[in-house]
Amino acid sequence: MTLGDQFVLPLDSAPSYGREDFLVGKSNERAFDHIARWPHWLAPAALLIGPEGSGKTHLAAIFATQSHARMIRGDHLTLANVPEIARNRAVVLEDCDRFPPDEVALFHLFNLARETGLFLLLTARLPQGDWGVVLPDLASRLRLQPGFALLEPDDSLLAALFVKHIADRQIHVDQGVVAYALARIERSYRAVHELVATVDKLSLARKRPVTRALVAEALGRPAEDSDRQD
Repeated sequence: MTLGDQFVLPLDSAPSYGREDFLVGKSNERAFDHIARWPHWLAPAALLIGPEGSGKTHLAAIFATQSHARMIRGDHLTLANVPEIARNRAVVLEDCDRFPPDEVALFHLFNLARETGLFLLLTARLPQGDWGVVLPDLASRLRLQPGFALLEPDDSLLAALFVKHIADRQIHVDQGVVAYALARIERSYRAVHELVATVDKLSLARKRPVTRALVAEALGRPAEDSDRQD
């Protein structure tokens, strides 16, 4: 889904990791395009690097669907299960910086990828040089893999993400509320996720619809701020 000038709020929407649900903007189009090019990759492995909420898991799920990949958390890769995991056509290792895989196991998995045609996708918040890898051969191998950064969103993507998160929670809001919120939050994936979660909780607790006043409360702003025109 590419970004346009208008955002329609779907009702009764549920979270989805489908390819058509991924919001593509300048900050993530290189990563999305690389995933879409599979299986015509120039290397058998790739890294997705980005902050929390940036869409790494969504992209990994898209890759897993099209490649029939097995998805596991990084630390679930061990030397003992490398042969069994390598029998898959593709493998996704998630959160490799927070939950590091066994280094010897990952090095062997890279070698098997080159030998057997196995595809690997690794996700992390931090670049591979900041994972604290001790094994020199693995550190060298990681440096050689193509990496794709998911940068913080621009205003267009920020607006689309806010609308999607709102719709995923089946919250109905008008465009004035969306504009009010976006004019007052930090330009980051985390800020969007946290604001929508807080607004949802307040709406349920107060048994009130999501209005500018409720968003102002979620942001810790004075109530009169919500009465001002943007």
